[in-house]
Formats: sequence, structure tokens, C-alpha cells
Amino acid sequence: MRFGIALLPVVLAFVLTVLLDPLFPYPFLFLFVGAVMVSAWFAGLSGGLLAVLASTLLIDYYFIPPLHSFSVSISGAAYSIAFALCALAASWLSSEKRNNEQALMVARDQLEVRVLERTAVLMKRRADLVHLSQVLSMSELAGSIAQEVKQPLTAVVTNGLACAEWLSPDHPNLEKARQTVQEIIQEGTRAGAVVSRIRDLFRKESPIHDWLDINDVIREFIVLVHDEARRRNVVIRADLSPGMPKVQGDRVQLQRVLFNLFLNAFDAMSDPAVRQREIHVRSRTDEGQIVVQVEDSGTGLDAESAEKIFQPFFTTKASGVGLGLPISRSIIESHGGLLEAVLHASKGAEFQFTLPVEAQESAHPRKAEMVGHFES
Repeated sequence: MRFGIALLPVVLAFVLTVLLDPLFPYPFLFLFVGAVMVSAWFAGLSGGLLAVLASTLLIDYYFIPPLHSFSVSISGAAYSIAFALCALAASWLSSEKRNNEQALMVARDQLEVRVLERTAVLMKRRADLVHLSQVLSMSELAGSIAQEVKQPLTAVVTNGLACAEWLSPDHPNLEKARQTVQEIIQEGTRAGAVVSRIRDLFRKESPIHDWLDINDVIREFIVLVHDEARRRNVVIRADLSPGMPKVQGDRVQLQRVLFNLFLNAFDAMSDPAVRQREIHVRSRTDEGQIVVQVEDSGTGLDAESAEKIFQPFFTTKASGVGLGLPISRSIIESHGGLLEAVLHASKGAEFQFTLPVEAQESAHPRKAEMVGHFES
């Protein structure tokens, strides 16, 4: 098969040369050189050598006097040898170029495989960094988590003791006992919900995109950090625009972004010199996008820090690791949005992120009610 491919260009060059021979006063043999190069390209060096041999024989027999004979004169022999040398050089060059092209393609394929493997490793490490950042930050909310879980559990114990009293053999009161049991169920359910929300916030899991009401996402998160804000004497004020369209995203990842922004706000207001400690969270629509703003009344950001704050491992906190904001930005960008810092002339820092509003055929946005002030 390879030799057939090598001889086919030579046959084609021979036919064309025979047709063009009456038009030139001398043999027009350049087509044979081209045929040799084509043969060497597709059939390799051995195919190119076969094409050189076949071309030389055809030229000696049909085009160099005496015609139709392999016996040649001295000048004809020199012409034939010169052609053979040129054809050999062309065959070698074509074959080497082909080999280099193939080697380059193999190297490129291997490089693509290595890049894919390396990308997979980097993506796994990025996911590990995301989880590490959340675990490191978890300690900062440990008091709030303990308080939020302790309240319903304390209520369960209290109601359990009351239920035991209502079921005493001396003065049983089944109605009161039934009400107390209902309260126990409610408090137990509340404790389970708290644990579930905390587990969702810190567990490692693939993103699950769904149609979300961003106001509901913010409200759920405010409930989670409410006790921590009260412990730090911080007032959370929410101004959420009603009638917001739904966005497609992962609820847990978006709450992780809010988690990092609120932690930064808490730390920024931990300075005793900060008298008024407030966090304002706002939501609105702007030119086909949903905008969420988180503003604190802390020490604020300077221009230099605002430029570097999204760089990995850059932090303005003594105990920070510098991963929260870079990870938050990557999460927002994976949702098609943008997270940025907004500089203020007055004190305080503001971060805002945008999320694109996409058409949703099957789900209609629910009318959101404006959340009042959450005062801790």
C-alpha cells in the first residue's frame, strides 16, 4: 500500500510530462521532483527512494536520448545523475519535514494530555483550598454556632421537664403535655435545621445550580450569623428590593461568599475605636444584573489594599490566610458575575457582586417582601 502511494505521484508526473513535452525544447522534468517530494511526504523515506528510482528510470528511457533505451550518452548520464541527486535531496527534505510534523503533533498531543492532567490536579487543589478556607473560618463562628444550637436544645430539655410534670400521676394534664411535646418537636426541628445549614456551609460538595431568589439566600444567611453579630455588638440592616428576578446558582456557594464578606466586616469593626458597628446588605437590579452590596462601618480600605485584596494569600489581618476573597471572587465569576471592592471617601468598606439575570421559562419570580432591620 505504501509503495503504491509512492508510485502514484510518479505516474501522474510522467503523464503530465509526456503531454507537456512537445511544448518545450528540452525535457520538462520538474514535475518528477514534485512527485518525489509528495511520495516522500506520504510514504516516508523508503517511499521517496522508490519514487526517485522510478523517476530516474522513466526519464532515462523516455526523455534522455537515445529515447526508449536505457543506454545514455555522457552528457545524458550527467543530466540523469544530477536529477537523481536533486530528487534524493528533495525526498530526504520532504521526509524529514514530515517526520518533524508528526513528532510535533505527538508532542502537542502529549502536552495537551499533561495540561489536562495538571488542570485536573489544580482544580482539585483549588477545591481543597476552598474547603480549607471554610474550615479555618469556622472557628471564628464557633461561639455563634454553639449558641444557636444551645438555645433549641435548652428549650427541648426545659419542655421535657415540663412534660414530665404534666404527666405526673398526681395532677396529669394531657392537653398541656401535648402542647409541650409539640414545642419539643419544633425546637428539635429547629436544632436540626441549624446543624443542616452549618453542615451545608462547610462540607465539600459539587456545586448544584438551581433557580434562586437571592433575597431568600440573604435572609437565610442573616439568620445563621445573627447570634454572632449580636455577640460582636454589630447591627445587621438589610434593604432588599422586592420583586427581584430569580438567578441560576448554587445556594451554598453564594452563602459562602456572604460568609466571607461578613467575616471581613466583623473583623474590620473589631477595633475598639469603632463606635458604630453596622453591616448594611442591599440587593437591587441594574441593567439585567442583580447587584448585592455588603457595607460595613469599620476601618475601611485604602487604594493599595483594594487592588491587592483579591490576590491569593494577601491579607490585612494578623490571623488571616488571604484565601476568602480570592475564593469568593472565583465563585462569583463561575456564576457569570463579578465581585469587587468599592472605595469610600468616608470610613467603612463596601464589597459588591453581580449575578446575571437569565430567562426562566418554567419558573416565575416570587414577589419578595422587603426585609426590615435586623438589629442584634
